[in-house]
Amino acid sequence: MPRGSNAKRERQYEHIRDSAKARGASTRRAEEIAARTVNKERARSGEAETSSRTSTDDVSSGHRGGTRSGRPGPRGRTRDQLFAEAKRLGVTGRSSMNKEQLRRAVDARKS
Repeated sequence: MPRGSNAKRERQYEHIRDSAKARGASTRRAEEIAARTVNKERARSGEAETSSRTSTDDVSSGHRGGTRSGRPGPRGRTRDQLFAEAKRLGVTGRSSMNKEQLRRAVDARKS
C-alpha cells in the first residue's frame, strides 16, 4: 500500500487487489493495479502531495472501468485531453475537429 494513506484507501487497495487476483492476475500484477488505482484516486481528490496531469485531468479510473486496458490499436491521449491541450495551445477550429485531427494539430503546434 502506498505511504500516507488512510483507512478508506487501505480498504480500497485491498478490494481492488483481491478483485484482480480473483480475475486471475498474479499477486504482483494485482498489487500494481491496486496501487496505481488508489494513487490516481488520491491525486484526483487532492490527497496526494504531487500528481500528474493525466491523473487529475483524465476520466476517473472508476468511471473508465478499464476501457483502454489491454485494447488493440492506437493508445494515447483521449479526445478530451487533446481538446484541452489544443485549447491551451490556441489551436483554432478545435471544436469541430475529431480526435485524429486534434492529435495532428496539437503535434504540429508542439513541433
